[in-house]
Amino acid sequence: MTSTTLPTRIGLGLLITGSLFIALHAFLFQAGVSGSPEFHARFDTKPVFAAMHVLGSGLALLIGPFQFLAGLRSRRPALHRRLGQTYVAMIFIGGIGGIGLAVMAHGGLVARVAFFTLDVLWIYTIVRAFSAIRAGHIVTHQQWMMRNFALTFGAVMLRVWLGVGALLGWSFDEMYPVTTWFAWVPNLILVEWYLAQKADRARDRAN
Repeated sequence: MTSTTLPTRIGLGLLITGSLFIALHAFLFQAGVSGSPEFHARFDTKPVFAAMHVLGSGLALLIGPFQFLAGLRSRRPALHRRLGQTYVAMIFIGGIGGIGLAVMAHGGLVARVAFFTLDVLWIYTIVRAFSAIRAGHIVTHQQWMMRNFALTFGAVMLRVWLGVGALLGWSFDEMYPVTTWFAWVPNLILVEWYLAQKADRARDRAN
């Protein structure tokens, strides 16, 4: 993630914009300013888990994209490290809260399994990323952080795909169980494809 090509800058710009927008939405939801009454009523049945998930996820979205900025890593390594530590804590908080909420998620069993799987993978990938950097394996750390943020960005893509479904005329109840998977599985596939392509290019240069 050190490239400064135009596509990379555009991609990071979209990543940051989408993340900040949904982070703001999360904070407004927690404050009771936005969100449907149905979701507020559902979350109010587990207020501690709800606050953990909403605020943890929101702060992770607020921090995460900036950790991929090469300039920040090179010029402000101490800040990058502190933000990273905060991000790790927010993933644990948000992930545990998400697991607590998954058992009662809107959308039935399909959505509940999707959210539970997402939250378990969210915590697993951040543990792998943290373990790698503690061991001094920077490249491995970056790879696991990409996988982790692909999951974090699922919060953004969930809203994107729900919007696409609405434009196509699908009802919220029809679309929601599908988007709970589609919000993050393609993200992970895209990251794995990117990492495989990068590894292939590295092997070609070595030969």
